[in-house]
Amino acid sequence: MDKAFIGIGIKREEVYIANIVKCRPPQNRNPESDEAEACMDYLRSQVMLVKPKIIVLLGSVALKNILGEEYGITASRGKWIENKGILYMPTWHPAALLRDETKKIDFWKDLKLVKEKMDEMQI
Repeated sequence: MDKAFIGIGIKREEVYIANIVKCRPPQNRNPESDEAEACMDYLRSQVMLVKPKIIVLLGSVALKNILGEEYGITASRGKWIENKGILYMPTWHPAALLRDETKKIDFWKDLKLVKEKMDEMQI
């Protein structure tokens, strides 16, 4: 992620990274719904404190837990979604890029859209 930020011109100090769950599930599996729900109030508090204008959702777990089960990462990635005054940009999770290097092109395009929006909003 640091290399992607540098390459796109986003300073690391302009970014706040948070996770759906606050501890890693066994065998690094995706969190189950009760595990995600147990951490959701903490995540909501983080968002309220940080007051982001843009949130980049890295992967399906983030997308579905934040915006709803009806969203899929393949159909949603690269498209701005506005909800409650926050702009969301879903994109591939960095682990997906390691499994399938062709996704790096989409990921890069999505981050470029984020940088353009940040510049437009003067963030």
